[in-house]
Amino acid sequence: MKKVNVAIIGTKFMGKAHSNAWSRVNKFFDVGLEPVLKVACGRDPEGTKDFANTWGWEETSTDWEKVVTRDDVDIIDICTPTYLHKDIFIAAAEHGKQIFCEKPAALNYAEAKEMYEAADKAGVLHYLNHNYRRTPAISYAKQLIEEGKIGQIFHWRGTYLQDWITDPNFPLTWHLQRKFAGAGPHYDLNSHSVDIARYLVGEVYKVSAMLKTIFKQRPLPGADAGTFKAGTSAADKGEVTVDDAAFMVVEFENGALGSFEASRFANGRKNFNYFEIYGSKGSLAFDLERMNELQYLNLEDPTDEQGFRTIMVTNATHPYISAWWPPGHIIGYEHEFVHAVYDFLKAMENQTSISPNMYDGMKIMQVLEAGIKSSETGKQVKVSDIQ
Repeated sequence: MKKVNVAIIGTKFMGKAHSNAWSRVNKFFDVGLEPVLKVACGRDPEGTKDFANTWGWEETSTDWEKVVTRDDVDIIDICTPTYLHKDIFIAAAEHGKQIFCEKPAALNYAEAKEMYEAADKAGVLHYLNHNYRRTPAISYAKQLIEEGKIGQIFHWRGTYLQDWITDPNFPLTWHLQRKFAGAGPHYDLNSHSVDIARYLVGEVYKVSAMLKTIFKQRPLPGADAGTFKAGTSAADKGEVTVDDAAFMVVEFENGALGSFEASRFANGRKNFNYFEIYGSKGSLAFDLERMNELQYLNLEDPTDEQGFRTIMVTNATHPYISAWWPPGHIIGYEHEFVHAVYDFLKAMENQTSISPNMYDGMKIMQVLEAGIKSSETGKQVKVSDIQ
């Protein structure tokens, strides 16, 4: 089996999820390439060493610019905050590396376009990790749609809700600053929903949106964020420059209507990624917090028997599942990343492309940026107007 060397840049939440996937893929899936965890790159030398020891990376570095030039590295895996994506991605492409990159793609459409063009020019494999596409239930929903099971699609409803910043004393992390994140849940969460909608329904034509920042100032982060209490002086606070909640209403190019709701202020919702699709022959619904289940309504059932049925997407005939456990033995969040790594390695092995890639990232950013422009102007915006 041919070995391919991976370098991961970024060692926090996504670094863990990606490391787990690179480590496990060959244990479950049949692919002719074996990833070697060659080098982990992070800003903190000691923290990066601890990360590497935990996950089995052979070496560490604190200089991504040197890592992307190494002759013994085949794949660059980008797990950094959003504002670092573009420079790392383009440098990796220019050095002929295959690229596995976390979402959202970039700070704006122009950056994502530049990244796509660099990868396309270099002829390298590039993947944007909207991992939810590789949830078996969502992949199966795609199969049902392509088989015509729900007919003409009328309406999409996407909702992605979290509650991790509802405390006004939560500190001003990079996620809450436009120069680092580009936007708030409108990018972080809506980017996932837009990707799934493009995957299942089609391209978005025009957008109407409203974005709102609920807490406009936050305590500056310190050694102990818990020391910030109500009444912290203005001198110890910084400005929140992204949205806390974002709502969009869209029309798709195929005529379907859609809505997108993203918020980090939905108390009680930890990672509520939910969608509904309504068509002429049936409907589908999915809830990530019940990720092994897909709800399906078939209008061809007798009237007295119609209703949403729950499909447990755990059979060997369902996407990806044959590599895992017997029917009913459910899988979890981390498995989506293993599926993504598997598909990436298969594309690399067979010299084919993979989706979503940075072209998709560019199209997603175009939709999201149209949403920002709509919110700022109070007008409906055509996605194609974003250039």
